[in-house]
This record gives sequence, C-alpha cells and structure tokens, in this order.
Amino acid sequence: MALSIALFLFQTIFIRSLADILSSPIEYLKGVGPYRGDLLKKELNIFTFKDLLQHFPYRHVDKTKINLIREITPDTEYVQIAGKLISIEIIGEKRAKRLVAELRDTSGVIELVWFQGISWIQKSLQTGSDYLVYGKISFFQGNKQITHPEIEPLNQNITNDKFILEPVYPSTEKLKAKGLGGRQLGKLTRFLLSLLTEKDIPEILPDSVTHQLKLLSRFNAFTSIHFPENMESYNHALNRLKFEELFIAQLRVGMIKSQRHRYSKGIVFSQVGDLFNTFYSKYLPFELTGAQKKVLKEIRKDTASGRQMNRLLQGDVGSGKTAVALLSMLLAADNGYQSCLLSPTEILARQHYDHFSEMTKDISLTVALLTGSTKSKERKKILDQLANGSLDILIGTHAIIEDTVQFSNLGFAVIDEQHRFGVAQRAKLWNKSTIPPHILVMTATPIPRTLAMTAYGDLDYSVMNELPPGRQPVRTVHRYEDKRSQVMDFIRAEILKGKQAYIIFPLIEESEKLDYENLMKGYENVKAYFPEPKYWMSMVHGRQTNVVRETNMQRFLNKDTQIMVATTVIEVGVNVPNATVMVIESAEKFGLSQLHQLRGRVGRGNDKSFCILLTSVKLNNEARERLKIMCATTDGFKIAEKDMEIRGPGDIAGTKQSGMLDFKLADLICDGHWLDLAAKMASRLLDTDPELNATENLTLKNHLLLQYGKTQWSKIS
Repeated sequence: MALSIALFLFQTIFIRSLADILSSPIEYLKGVGPYRGDLLKKELNIFTFKDLLQHFPYRHVDKTKINLIREITPDTEYVQIAGKLISIEIIGEKRAKRLVAELRDTSGVIELVWFQGISWIQKSLQTGSDYLVYGKISFFQGNKQITHPEIEPLNQNITNDKFILEPVYPSTEKLKAKGLGGRQLGKLTRFLLSLLTEKDIPEILPDSVTHQLKLLSRFNAFTSIHFPENMESYNHALNRLKFEELFIAQLRVGMIKSQRHRYSKGIVFSQVGDLFNTFYSKYLPFELTGAQKKVLKEIRKDTASGRQMNRLLQGDVGSGKTAVALLSMLLAADNGYQSCLLSPTEILARQHYDHFSEMTKDISLTVALLTGSTKSKERKKILDQLANGSLDILIGTHAIIEDTVQFSNLGFAVIDEQHRFGVAQRAKLWNKSTIPPHILVMTATPIPRTLAMTAYGDLDYSVMNELPPGRQPVRTVHRYEDKRSQVMDFIRAEILKGKQAYIIFPLIEESEKLDYENLMKGYENVKAYFPEPKYWMSMVHGRQTNVVRETNMQRFLNKDTQIMVATTVIEVGVNVPNATVMVIESAEKFGLSQLHQLRGRVGRGNDKSFCILLTSVKLNNEARERLKIMCATTDGFKIAEKDMEIRGPGDIAGTKQSGMLDFKLADLICDGHWLDLAAKMASRLLDTDPELNATENLTLKNHLLLQYGKTQWSKIS
C-alpha cells in the first residue's frame, strides 16, 4: 500500500514537473505502469499522454439504458446488460480452451465467452456477484452469446454520474484480455483529463475563426468528445475537432502553395510563336475539347507569370492529356527552350515518341527517344544534341534523369503517370536546369475532389473530363464464366469486322510462378477458341524481356495479331484505336480504379467498343458492388468517388506520400462541407497573413512548426 502511494506521488510530481504534460510517457499515467504501457505502445501506438488523449471513442453507450436478455434478436448488434453471474467454467484443453460464464437478468440467461486471458479473467470474476456487461451479440447453436465482453462490477449509483454517455474505445483482443478493453481505456482517459487544464490544451485557432463559426474551445472540445453530457455536446465537440484537422491540413498546403508562388522563380514563356500556331492551325488532326482549351490557357498563364509552374493535370482515360502536353512543349520550343516527357514504361515512352514524331513531322521540330535499351551510338548522338541545344523534345523512361543526361536549356518537363516515380527520382529533373523547369505532372487516374483538395492542395491542378469529338462511351457488361463461349463468339464476330481484342488476366502477386501458370493456362484456353493459323495472338506479361514484350506489343499495334492476352502491364497508356473489345478475366479480383484504367484501353477510335467483365458465379457483396458501378458509368470521377467510399482515401492516395490524409476524426467521404469551409477559411487567413506572423496567429504558426517541422514545399510533387 505504502509503495503504491509513493509511486502515485512520484508519477504526479514527475508529470507536473514536465513543461508539456501531454508529452509524458504513457507508462507514467496512474493505472498504466511499464507492463501495460508496453502493451498500449505495441497494440495501439499510444506512447504518450497526448496519444491517449487523441485515441477517440468510436461510440458512446447510454449508461442509463439497460437491455433485457429476452429482447435480444438476431438483428441486435450491441447490448448493455445488468445481471448476476451464475456460473463460470473452463471448457476444453490447450488451444481449444475457453472460459464460459452465464449471466442472468430478470428475463433470461446469456453466455459470455473468452478465448484469451482466461486465467486473469477467471480470477477477476466471482459467481453470485452483479456485473454490467457490454458487447456485440452473436448466436452459437441457437444460444445468445457475447464473445470477449466488456465487464465490470455493477455500480448501483451509475445514473448519478454527470456524464451518462460512456465512451467505448477501439481496443484489441490482447488488450481486452489484459484488462484494457474499451471501457478501461475510458477510465484512464478520464483520469488524464482530470490532470489537464486549459493551459495544457491551448486554443490554436484564431479568435476570428472560432467566433465566426461559433466553435467550442479546444479544451472543451477534447473533454466533450470523450465525456459528453449529451449527444448535442458530443456533436459540437466532434465538429470542432474535425474542422481543426481539415483547417490545419488546408493551411499547411496553402502555405506551401503560397510560398511557391511568391518565391519560386520561373522561366518566362513570353510568346506564342510559329511552331505552336502553325501546328494548331494546320496539323492538329482534331478539334480540341473545351476542357483541353481551358487547361492550355492555365498553362499559358502559369508559364508567362515569371513563377515556376507546378501543375497537376488529372484527366479521365481518353480525355486528351497527351495533346495538351505536346502543345505545351511547342510553346516551350517557341520560346527557345527544350522539353522532356518522363514515362513509366518503355512501351509507353515509345508510343509517345511515335505519336509525337508523326504529329510533328511537317514542322521544324526535333524529337528523340531515350530508354534503357537505347544503343550506345544513338545515346551519344542524343546527349550531344541535348547539350548543344539542337534537340527540342526528349521522350523517355527513367533514363532521362541519369546524371549523364544534360540539357542545354530545359524549360518544360512532363511527368506521365507521376505516381510511378519516386519523389527522389522526380526531383532530379529539378537539377537539369539553372532555373527550375516548369513541371506538368499527369495522371490518368481520376482523383476525387475532396482527396485532390487535401493531398494535392499544394499544387495547382487542372481537370479534364470531356471526351474528344467522335469518341463513344465504352459499353460495359458483366458476364459469369458459364457464358464464356458466348463471350468468345462475340470476340470472333468483332475480329470478322477487322477489329482486335484484349483479354486480361489478373496478377494476384501471391506467387509469381502461380500467376504465370494461370496466364499460360488462360492463353491455351483462348487458343482453343481461336486456333492458328486462322487467328493470331500476342502475349504480354511482366516476366518477358523488354525486347520480347515490345515485339509482341508491336505485332498487335501493326494488326499482325488479332488478340492480345496480357496481364495488367498494359493498364496505362497503350493506344490501339482498332481494338474494340476488352475482356477482363476474374474481374472480381480487380479494384475499381484498375478496372476503369483497363477499360480505357478500348474506345480509343471512333468505333463502338465493349468491356466485358468475366467473373465466377460466387461473388461477395463488395465485388458485386464494384461490378455494378463499372456497368453503370464510364465517368472516371464518379468511379473514383465510389472507390474512395469502398476502400478509403488512404488506400487510393498512393500518388502522394505526405501524411496529409492521417485524419483521426475527419472523413473525406462524409465531411465535404467541413472541408470546403476549412479551405475557404484557410485561404482567407493566408491572403491577409501569408506567413502567420500576426500576433493572433502565432500560436497557430507554432503548432504547425511543432507538428510538421519547418514549412517547406515539395518542388516536384
């Protein structure tokens, strides 16, 4: 007893002696200690008092509401029951061992079951005593059951507490077994809050913001999100803290963008010259869409401003991003500057090169291709042309960013499918010119608006969501594998019309060997339907050498083969206007974004095109939902929104490794209103005080510096 009092006094003195109580190690909080502290660190990443404070409850239980056992039905999810423990016993042996107890209330009996921490739980429970139990209902052999319930001695005075809404926190089975379930975490959090004052949780938002939006103080918000007096006070706290998260994120990206605009010197493209005008008026083979014209105006304005451009161009498949890139490069050439296009694969780089060369053959422009397989003699010629300024446009893979590649005057760089390149790789482009080149990063993966505002807010970004004239939306249908012969008959009919088809097999990546065997088996099955020499097929996959892959792709491009059997290596950028059918085998194994990208390989000409999603008969609900969305729309932005709903923003934001999406409370899917408001308020604040040097903004600035370190911008994002 004396030892525990001494420990408590030491903890209290130690904690209060710290300048910042919230940075105290979690093991120094009363009720934790070294053993539980290690568990909290390993299981929930709770290392400090602050981490515990920001471990928010996922629901609150009304302590005055007690369920009766007889009222439980198969539709019941969570219950809170008060009753007497009438039995407790260990059943089974070794790994099959479990602890089973029975709790009785006035209406019936329910089983309580534990598979972990059995010895500890058995010692802590006593038959004949009254307990309050909370947990998720299940049924086993017709019996009502709660597995690993939250359980504590029943306090008859429970309703006298000011806070009748009890928080329930995310926990783990291991923590529950050691007496650190959701409710026990609540007791630790309540004790922590009793140690804190408003000085420990100071206000960081400017008064102008909190007053205008009538927000709770920060201290009250943290108190009420854990222990609200009622649901109204909880919602006020939740909204305050959601807004704070989003506001800080918008402020951060806004400062990065603001600093870039103010301090990033850029090359000035002062004129639209003969190359651009001649190509646009005489050789551009199609009318630009309204979206393409709008983006070109934005690029023209950026490159004439004297500031370095850093623009993200997101466009749906087939929207014409490449044409915008080419016209922007002609603008650079008109002003005496070189351009480059960095592509993720050799196939795509060669395709861009062929496309650019064909389109610009009648104007005075030099274009070259540099990849890992470029021969030494050709490579030396290209490097010499780059150095002496006689080469206008260089297209290539990561070979472009090697140190030996030196430009005479690089003024414009395009990065295609930018998420395929690491930040360090992309940043090497920055050093290819004395004054940083203008950067246009392109992605064919449409990004939901809320995700773009948050993860890409530091970039200027443009959206293209129109198809060029004459393009028809691809018709998408779902077929089960028992209709395979009809699908093959349809492909045969299209081939008879002189068209071509893709058949795509998934890469599951559990086993490269297994994937290869599945692909080869699929190839042989397709061959059975389309025997040579009447039909010819190409096959493309990741295990082939570049030369073999290039050769097989070229045969398909040249119409020497009618069918391309491939893995997702052809997901992005491959352009075969004559291909009108895309069959995706085991489509249930693909994500929405990938399905949409694959579908984008057809419909690139003016002929009606089709995407057939072939699946097994057994589908889970999520797969069924994905296929339904694919068949309902070809709008990549709608698909991206749905993809974010299903998978969450973190899973689809691989293009940006910034930590900007690590929200604890805000939800980009549901909180668009708060995001818009946060963006507006952050923008307004930075317009008046871009460095946050005003007295009322210094606390906010210090918070940003503590949270993110010295604010700097990513020059290539």
